[in-house]
Amino acid sequence: MKDAAVLAANGEPHGTAIVAERQTGGIGRHGHSWHSESPGGLYLSMVLRLPTAPSPALTMALGLAVQRSVDDLTGVTTDLRWPNDVMLNERKLAGILVQSAEGGALIAGIGINVNQSSFPEDLAAIATSLKIETGKDHDKETLLNRVIAESLRHAALPQAEILNQFEEHSTYVKGKTVTVDGRIKGVTAGLDANGFLLLQTDAGLQTILTGGLRA
Repeated sequence: MKDAAVLAANGEPHGTAIVAERQTGGIGRHGHSWHSESPGGLYLSMVLRLPTAPSPALTMALGLAVQRSVDDLTGVTTDLRWPNDVMLNERKLAGILVQSAEGGALIAGIGINVNQSSFPEDLAAIATSLKIETGKDHDKETLLNRVIAESLRHAALPQAEILNQFEEHSTYVKGKTVTVDGRIKGVTAGLDANGFLLLQTDAGLQTILTGGLRA
């Protein structure tokens, strides 16, 4: 994402992307690291120049883009875990991170586990990977191109449409018992107008602005 931020500062246009198969300094939300096996994975950072201010909806739009790309090309059925995870069989397959850059640009980082044969012990039970063969109709290059195209399309959608689609394609935002950051437990009750998660707890309805969900 740092290289993409430099490109953004130099005026590179909306949709410019940097792509890698391995990261040595990959980051996630709240400073977490992102495991990268070599060779394995599909990692891209995109420069986005949008007329609206960044919001949780943009992260969700990119999640929808990855979900659509993966499901259509591979035939699997993925899920979306608010706010930034794409899940496969209840394990994390992909993550999204959006950061601000100079000149009003945004950098969207997307990491997808592809052809990774193993994970560190602390991730083995919660992460998973796609298996994609080179030369097939759904090879990594095809997936990359589809993710970029879908990301640009979804990022341009009105916020209300993004939120509606996210609620439709995620089992996590309504009626699911979850724990937020290991501290707050409740049943998800949808999204508010800004894309924040509503959680029905013993203490009443709470609005979750950020945090990691676990079912």
